Amino acid sequence: MGINKVVIALLVENNANVLSRVSMLFGRRGYNIDSLTVSETNDPSISRITLVSHGDDRIIEQIILQTKKLVEVKAVRIEDENEAIMRELLLVKVAAEEAQRSAIRDICEVYKASIVDYSPDSIVCELTGKPSKIDGFLDVVAKYEILELCRTGVTAIDRGSRIMVCEDFESHRS
Repeated sequence: MGINKVVIALLVENNANVLSRVSMLFGRRGYNIDSLTVSETNDPSISRITLVSHGDDRIIEQIILQTKKLVEVKAVRIEDENEAIMRELLLVKVAAEEAQRSAIRDICEVYKASIVDYSPDSIVCELTGKPSKIDGFLDVVAKYEILELCRTGVTAIDRGSRIMVCEDFESHRS
């Protein structure tokens, strides 16, 4: 029973302070949120929160049970990395003298990253992919000076015809 990283998808009412309530639930219980993305769904009254956390099986179970108790939460699901498409966006600014630009462009080509900005002393690269691909790219460009970076956090959606729908948790709340 080791520590597992888990991707959790939530459908929540698109109301003010819902994100605050979800994140406070995690904080009060001592659970860390490693990554968090939020967006409106095709139904403007519902938002989708995708978060990454970690813990042993008991902690993960508690996270799910406690999250389901929030009134605004309409569905909770642990995303299976074999059944879901998971992506993240990275923007990274790398110090680049003229002599280094060619090597950095080659790395971008291998990882299918785009160079979105050139300046006299830096290059900004954009990469979308699985978190492991992002990590691999960062490992390779780390030999250059990384001036700045930002990652969006993981977002996920199931493959095929399986969709996430709002559920009624009234019977689970106490």
